[in-house]
Amino acid sequence: MKDKELEDLIARAISEDIGNGDHTSLACIDANSEGKAKLLVKEEGIIAGLRVAVEVFRQTDPEIVPLLMVNDGSRVKHGDVAFTVTGSQQSLLRAERLALNILQRMSGIATVTAQYVDAVKETGAKIIDTRKTTPGIRFLEKEAVRLGGGFNHRMGLYDMIMIKDNHIDFAGSIVAALNRTRKYLEQNGLDLKIVIEARRLDDISEIIAAGGADRIMFDNFTPEETGKAVEIVNGRTETESSGGITLSTVREYALCGVDYISIGALTHHIKSLDMSLKAF
Repeated sequence: MKDKELEDLIARAISEDIGNGDHTSLACIDANSEGKAKLLVKEEGIIAGLRVAVEVFRQTDPEIVPLLMVNDGSRVKHGDVAFTVTGSQQSLLRAERLALNILQRMSGIATVTAQYVDAVKETGAKIIDTRKTTPGIRFLEKEAVRLGGGFNHRMGLYDMIMIKDNHIDFAGSIVAALNRTRKYLEQNGLDLKIVIEARRLDDISEIIAAGGADRIMFDNFTPEETGKAVEIVNGRTETESSGGITLSTVREYALCGVDYISIGALTHHIKSLDMSLKAF
């Protein structure tokens, strides 16, 4: 994560939230009052976003002193205290909700990711995310995936070639899409991995014959079709399963021998982990 990207994001978030002042705290709390608060975990899971929360407190008030009890990526349970913060009561109240919003969402992503990772243990399959992220905070959501034990797919449109159904249809065919892609990369001096989507078993042989693909993604295949697809590929490219895979079915896909399983729900269908900041 780039520190400048994080700093800019938090600066915008603070400005969005505070506007011309936290009038509730200014009205109720003496400006010279000091206080202490703790982050209380209220649900079992994987905590993520602690270092981001520290930056929230730092930007809100450099005089706030955080003390971490656990590290990012740690397993936590109901009743655990993840950190304490000491400083101006007004400052702690200004930072409270923003820090919690980030921590709860990132921890929710990390927790679900860990559940998928646990489900495919000892199969050789890696759980990866997608671009189905919240605009503007993708780098945080993808960091949360890593903290949960998963891996990042591509960060954006710029760091991988990913030829999907619409690309193939617009290009005219699988062969045309791959040929144009290889030519484009050569002409522009780019060294990017090529992933291409297969919508049916027949596509796989066509992709392999055309050449150039580093990975074939089996889109919305059943587990039975996935097993056959892996046999057809026979190690000639990397393989990936994608589309409609859930926690209850992910191991079945992993046992087919695919290298990667991409799960959009890791970032776009998330329940935040329950936690609160309590004065004490």
